[in-house]
Amino acid sequence: MLILKRNLLSAALASAILVTAQAAHAQSAAAPPPADGDAQALDTATLVAQVDADTRTRDDGEATELDQVVVTGIRAGIESAIEVKRESTSIVDVVSSEDLGKLPDISIADSIARLPGLAAQRVAGRASTVSIRGLSSDYGTTLLNGREQVSVGDNRGVEFDQFPSELINQVVVYKTPDASLVGQGLSGTVDLRTVRPLSFLDRTVAFNVRGEKNSLGELNGDSDDMGSRVSAFYVDQFADDRLGIALGYARLDSPGQAERWESYGYPTDNAGSPGNFVLGGSKSMASSTDNVRQGLMGVLEFNASDTYSTVLDVYYSKFEKAETTRFLEAGLGWSGAQLINPVVENGAVVGGTFTGVRPVIRNDLNEGDDKLFAIGWNNQFTFSEDWSAELDLSHSKADRNESILETYAGARAGVFDTVDFRLDPEGPPSLSFGADYTDPAYVVLTDPGGWGQDGYIKTPQVEDELTSYRGSVERSFADGPFRSVEFGLNYADREKTRSVPEAFLDLLADETTVPGGLLLNPVDLSFSGIPGSLAYDINDVLAQFYTLRDNINADIVNKQWTVQEKMTTGYAQLNIDTDLGSVGMRGNIGVQAVQTDQSSNGFIVLQGNAAEAIPYDGGADYTDYLPSLNLAFGFPSDNTLRLGLGRQMARPRIDQMRANNNTSLEFTGVNQGRWTRSGGNPELEPWIANAVDLSWEKYFAERGYVSLAYFYKDLRTYVYDLTTSFDTAGLPIPDGYEGPTPDPVGFYTRPANGEGGTIKGYEFSLSVPFDLFTPALEGFGFIANYSDTSSSIKRLGPDGPDEPIAGLSEKVQNIAVYFERAGFSTRVSQRKRSDFLGEIQGFGADRAQVYIDGESVVDLQIGYSFGEGAFDGVSVLLQANNVTNEPYRQYFPGNGLTQRYEEYGRQYLLGVSYKF
Repeated sequence: MLILKRNLLSAALASAILVTAQAAHAQSAAAPPPADGDAQALDTATLVAQVDADTRTRDDGEATELDQVVVTGIRAGIESAIEVKRESTSIVDVVSSEDLGKLPDISIADSIARLPGLAAQRVAGRASTVSIRGLSSDYGTTLLNGREQVSVGDNRGVEFDQFPSELINQVVVYKTPDASLVGQGLSGTVDLRTVRPLSFLDRTVAFNVRGEKNSLGELNGDSDDMGSRVSAFYVDQFADDRLGIALGYARLDSPGQAERWESYGYPTDNAGSPGNFVLGGSKSMASSTDNVRQGLMGVLEFNASDTYSTVLDVYYSKFEKAETTRFLEAGLGWSGAQLINPVVENGAVVGGTFTGVRPVIRNDLNEGDDKLFAIGWNNQFTFSEDWSAELDLSHSKADRNESILETYAGARAGVFDTVDFRLDPEGPPSLSFGADYTDPAYVVLTDPGGWGQDGYIKTPQVEDELTSYRGSVERSFADGPFRSVEFGLNYADREKTRSVPEAFLDLLADETTVPGGLLLNPVDLSFSGIPGSLAYDINDVLAQFYTLRDNINADIVNKQWTVQEKMTTGYAQLNIDTDLGSVGMRGNIGVQAVQTDQSSNGFIVLQGNAAEAIPYDGGADYTDYLPSLNLAFGFPSDNTLRLGLGRQMARPRIDQMRANNNTSLEFTGVNQGRWTRSGGNPELEPWIANAVDLSWEKYFAERGYVSLAYFYKDLRTYVYDLTTSFDTAGLPIPDGYEGPTPDPVGFYTRPANGEGGTIKGYEFSLSVPFDLFTPALEGFGFIANYSDTSSSIKRLGPDGPDEPIAGLSEKVQNIAVYFERAGFSTRVSQRKRSDFLGEIQGFGADRAQVYIDGESVVDLQIGYSFGEGAFDGVSVLLQANNVTNEPYRQYFPGNGLTQRYEEYGRQYLLGVSYKF
């Protein structure tokens, strides 16, 4: 498990002290930053983009005009991000593009996970979901150009893989909201921003092409270890620079490879070694994924007159995934197998032999098709010097269609095997089977596990749709402490639907031999000691040898639901800009009133009889008030002190709001005659927290700053599973029940709102350009941040123990060292996080929470940009991601033993860009 020592923090603090001392001398020698909107000419051959601090497509009143900076290269991206952070009235962190179509990393999640207090969870080797200040993506909100977005997943958390980094110009993470930030989250709000064409000085065209390779090679014979990334951008201005257009296209064809091992668990009641933890079962897997994503972005911007301007932006992405996984699994301690010669260490059987084993050879295929569409139309009206208004209309829609297919093979009936094993406390075990599971004469299509099926297929489907209308009016003041007052109203109508049709696979003839024409090279499982296992063309085998039989039971029906939300948000906000003596003060004070009308449609299933499920609906309406205060005090020598106070809200998970429930009567045992019910809760209310944020920031030079922030969230409400009683009168007694008269009161378990709990922590950030110390180090720099977060939440209820909340790593740290000069550039970065409770897709396509080991991921990039001449505008880039091949590991919290272990290999990219 990851141990984060104090050495990094101590060194960073020492550097901060040294840098602060150097800053006065450096600032006296450096030119002061411009105070107006003039461009800083870093490179006349490059584009100029308007840095957009605290301006977003929302009811924000008069936009704060900041300096124009040239966005190109590592250093320029840092300068742009720092400028936005400095000028914002909220506490924010920012990632800006290094050039048109080029964020610092290959994915948005990778980029924002380097910000203080943020951490990414890897899914199949890719950073996909991001937690903010110890809270998973379900407790935050993602915006696109200031508008809330739907998601292709089961809940609210956006999967950032849907957004190509090439199409995003800037990402702003709001850690303190203001009243005009509609759709704000409890943990934070991530605003993804595309370009604005009228911010560019000239027409700009850019092309990027990269090749990609995975170091693990082709783990499956029908996979590829080579891929590509292609993107193109066009930005232009017309009509005396009053009309602008931006078009972007990005295509990703990326291979993913993974060597994976899973355990069933570790029971302690095995007869071969009673009282000790025994390996319950084993899965050794080789997985190959082909990810193909296409993204389109378009922006039309028109400044029609001094009194009217409008922006129309459209975004579309399509993500197709095909994951082939072939593996050998075997029930051991949780089967009829017998354990002999156990080797016990620290209460766990770390080695021994199982006899009477029936391995299952799996050839599985998981295909997915995700689509995301978003359109927004923003209109700005200026009626006079004092009055202005805004009207914004938007719509977003997401669809996910998956197919999760399992096929089984193994030895013929009555044939058993023996396996020797040795556990590795940090990785996959070493397994040695007696039989050859690559032999097509020995391995046949059948049901070797005795599961009552020859295969299985699930087809999860999600549809999410959101339409919003927003309007605001602002009155500006020429004198006094208040710059303006604004009032706004937003209406949002969202509907999310989920279903998971499932079916059994039945062989046309049992114990079918796979024809030679459908066989592939055996898959290599030697990472766990197994030479290999049989591989075949999954789709062709499915078409020739199987029939489907629908599975209709209570669990399937329970995963079919619709949730609707209609939310009306009104707000009022005073914007502050004044002086307190020699100290400048700016910020805002306001309040949101959020009226919610929520409902859900689902089913009640009695005694597992899904064929006679009863339609059911429920819901609630309520109003929440969210006051907020943001103040930024400007002290001499570029010191800023920030204070944020507010009440913050996160809507409950959508799957917890489903109306479904299962009701059953215990036929036997000590609870005979007892009714039990479980399901969702359409009356569930949001998470609410009262929050305090403090931040000190010191800026120096053009790319230097040091900051220290503290936050405290007092949870007024949270969500947990509660068991209550319910009246069973009127419930029909199921056929076949022969016990006593059923109890008149049953037990109902479902999500409910609890009260109490805290989340708190601090964040330290440092950015140091080394030319502060000597001109000889011009181009070198260092960026680091560290966060420490803790929580006290009774996730199992008010009377339960304190437990971790999903997404929380107590310690998160990031380091990056860069160099950029004379066309050459390089950057080495590392992101670390300690152990955390994560969320994955579990059994039956439901979400499951698991404990994940801390990890440290290192990335490297080297580039060169040609100057004037024949190759003017051309640059080349070499990237290596996951340089140390950092493994992903899940473990069981009670004993620390491995639940799942994966290695994804290193990813290499080589590419060329051309801009003119």
